[in-house]
Amino acid sequence: MLKDEIQQAFIIAYREETEPLEQALANEGWQVKLFRNERSPDSSCAAIYCCMMNHRRAWVQAAAEPRPTLIVEADFVPVVGMSSLPLPMDLSQPSTGLCWLYTCAAQVYSLSPDGFAEGFSTSLVAYVVTPAAARCLCGLADWVHEHHGTGYFNFDSEVDKYLRSHGFKNYISFRNYGEHGGIPNPEHRQHGISGIHRADVLAGPLAFRPLYAGTGHQWRSRYLWIRLNARLKGIGRLLLGRFLRPKILRKASAPGRMLQWAIARQLIRRL
Repeated sequence: MLKDEIQQAFIIAYREETEPLEQALANEGWQVKLFRNERSPDSSCAAIYCCMMNHRRAWVQAAAEPRPTLIVEADFVPVVGMSSLPLPMDLSQPSTGLCWLYTCAAQVYSLSPDGFAEGFSTSLVAYVVTPAAARCLCGLADWVHEHHGTGYFNFDSEVDKYLRSHGFKNYISFRNYGEHGGIPNPEHRQHGISGIHRADVLAGPLAFRPLYAGTGHQWRSRYLWIRLNARLKGIGRLLLGRFLRPKILRKASAPGRMLQWAIARQLIRRL
């Protein structure tokens, strides 16, 4: 279980209200530390660059810890009982790097005999990182700064590629351990990316209401509609071969087992 292997949770934030998230994580038994972005309003740096540097601050500390660290962004909404869910990464292997507990545009690469799913995601809304991988990711931030400066660059899409190039294996959870509850970053839209992404399938009920649901009397209807669309999108990605690529399936040592895992992931009534 997560609570057996992870003692602390870091929150990456700018100006967001984080008290509900801090309380939810503390209720799960974790020591919570908040990393506030110190970007000034007149800063010329892109917001996503400042976000990356805030993650880097967390990576520096995570690299110095003896155990893996849970890192979440401020708009993450965990499921109830998150700490009692399995840790979906193989800590017995020194090559284990990062595990996404919330996935966006996810793909599964392989399934180990123990049921650990090696895979890919583009988002850093919620993940667990080992000390060695955290140390390596500091190099990614430095590489981005050197090659792309302080402007807009989707650094989180490079995490898997960068870690794999340094010998790490990365994993995805069977279902999402929480939701991306925030509203889209306007920077993404300015660069032709919608920025809207939600959990395709949740591992449990959410600990508190996500920001996107709003506060009006129709918030529940809005929430259910957004969740329904997220579920349908996830099922669509599975049917279209985007979650489990046909090429990957053909080369798998146990294709039937991988396909069963991918289908079972979506077989739940909860929105």
